[in-house]
Amino acid sequence: MRFWFALFAIWLVVTPSTLVAGEADIVKVQIRKSGAQTFSFDVTVRHGDTGWKHYANKWDILTADGTVLGTRVLHHPHETEQPFTRSLGGVRIPTEVTSVTVRAYDSVHATGGATKVVTVPH
Repeated sequence: MRFWFALFAIWLVVTPSTLVAGEADIVKVQIRKSGAQTFSFDVTVRHGDTGWKHYANKWDILTADGTVLGTRVLHHPHETEQPFTRSLGGVRIPTEVTSVTVRAYDSVHATGGATKVVTVPH
C-alpha cells in the first residue's frame, strides 16, 4: 500500500499542472441589443488557469450551424480572478437567428467545457 501511495505522490509532483486545470466553462451570458441586428455580450468564464501554459484564451459566439459570429480573445491568464467576466460588443446577428451558443477555449484542450445557449432578443 505504501508503494502505491508513494507512486501516486510522485505522479502528483511530476504531472504538469496543465492536466489539472481542465477545460474552460461558460458560466453566465448576458446579451443586450445595441442597434439594428447588433448586440453586446457579457460572458463569464470559469477555468483553473495555472499560468501562461494553461489558461482560458478566448470565447466564441456561434449559430446553430457552427458559424462564428464573434470572438473575444483573452490575452492573459486569470489565475486570481475566477470566474471572470469579459465583454464583446458590435456582434451582428441576422434576424432569422433566434439563439446563439457561447463556448470557451483554453490553451491546452481548445473546446470541450460547458457551453451556454442564449435567446437573441430581436
